[in-house]
Amino acid sequence: MFSCLKESILCPVFFLLPSAGMAIQGILIVTSRRHEAPSFYNGIVLFLHWNTMNKLPDIKTEFAQWYQEVIYQAELVDESPVRGTMIIRPYGCSIWEIITQILDKRIKQTGHENAIFPLFIPESFIKREAKHIEGFAPELAIVTHAGGKELEEPLVVRPTSETIIHYMFARWIKSWRDLPLKINQWCNVVRWEMRPRPFIRTTEFFWQEGHTAHATLQEAEQEAHMMMNEYVKLAQNYLAIPVISGEKTPTERFPGAEKTLTFEAVMQDGKALQMGTSHLLSQKFAESFEIKFQDKDGTLAMPFLASWGVNTRLIGAVVMTHGDQKGLVMPPRIAPIQVIIIPILKKDQDNSAVLQAAESMKINLEAVDFRVRIDADETKTPGSKFFKWEMKGVPVRIEIGPRDL
Repeated sequence: MFSCLKESILCPVFFLLPSAGMAIQGILIVTSRRHEAPSFYNGIVLFLHWNTMNKLPDIKTEFAQWYQEVIYQAELVDESPVRGTMIIRPYGCSIWEIITQILDKRIKQTGHENAIFPLFIPESFIKREAKHIEGFAPELAIVTHAGGKELEEPLVVRPTSETIIHYMFARWIKSWRDLPLKINQWCNVVRWEMRPRPFIRTTEFFWQEGHTAHATLQEAEQEAHMMMNEYVKLAQNYLAIPVISGEKTPTERFPGAEKTLTFEAVMQDGKALQMGTSHLLSQKFAESFEIKFQDKDGTLAMPFLASWGVNTRLIGAVVMTHGDQKGLVMPPRIAPIQVIIIPILKKDQDNSAVLQAAESMKINLEAVDFRVRIDADETKTPGSKFFKWEMKGVPVRIEIGPRDL
């Protein structure tokens, strides 16, 4: 880039402007030959390249602030006009899509089918299971008016779907031949959050929730453990997060569950983050919704139920586990862009050969299933591009210029 400056000294410079919360970096060129660099004094200075960038808070001493800044600067989310909710931007959405594709494949391979249930649940359904309503009451959003008039029965905006799914189970399950029944749903849910934090705790979040019914307690318990194992494999093999799995204490159980399994990880600030749960539910759910079937002996019995789920908190876990002072660090298997190619373009020159080489490299990498992008923006300097893609945590950066051809 600086081959024309044969007798010059290149000095990187860095200025911090605390009042503006900004940092500026550039290249200071010191030359002894006046005609090579216009200056105010006899052959002294020229700032050739500036790159303004938002400096992240110190990850070691201001971890919470660092997290808040990096998810916005990396364009994972943006603020929503509705308190407690978030806008997941395309880059963040791509991460979630990759995670859902991986997990959805395993959900289906383990014998589950996807279904879609209503966003609104009759309030009476929630009240059928006492412990369930007791646990969720402070978090419920309730619709009392619609169509210009008051509703006969208020509708709860889905905080989780156990109640409405179990209502349908009662209609679908009549015989032991109907079991096991294994349903999964990908959806959004609403739990009113007083202290929101994007991806970690929000009033609305996106998740999958699995709900199953079994003829025996042993089968239901095996289901809960099987899906917990699937979650652990997802975390360790794809998110590259070491986790600890185990059983929650009675006071921390899911409302209405007899056993709650969890997998958690320790973030860089030393705090544990719950990443997902799997539950063996009380038969009171089956009793409340009158789910009954005729067993092999012709006796009327109630099924044993399980439920399990993970949500967009997984993205927050990835950010807090792997991020560094430069931004995100994306595990390659879930990175939306695994390779970024940056052509080093010369101003006022023919760059077609460089761009052709970059495109050829992209085609070759995509042929072996890498997710690749070329940043050929001529309005941005290479330095600003490096900063951008480091902030987004792209695993591999390839720079290609005229000298590489």
